[in-house]
Amino acid sequence: MSTESPHDNELARLRALVTEYERKMSEATELVARVRHEINNPLAAVLGQAQLLLREELSEKLRRRAETIESQAKRIQEIVGELRTVQAPPPTSDHDQS
Repeated sequence: MSTESPHDNELARLRALVTEYERKMSEATELVARVRHEINNPLAAVLGQAQLLLREELSEKLRRRAETIESQAKRIQEIVGELRTVQAPPPTSDHDQS
């Protein structure tokens, strides 16, 4: 005969859901960090090359193109920077769940 009440079963189910949620959030934040890193490396190269081009004598048409590349690379840089705020919530402790 089981001594577990329906309340105990529901609490165990909720704890399992929280554990699964924390695992998925951790995986998602790790993916965001990897994506951010993988974007930043080539982005730095693109931005650097555009800035080097802008130091050279260019026709007005080519200068505008290089400026567009630079401004859009900076825009991507800002967006990727915002991904730094994506963090997993702190794991719940056992005493918080009782």
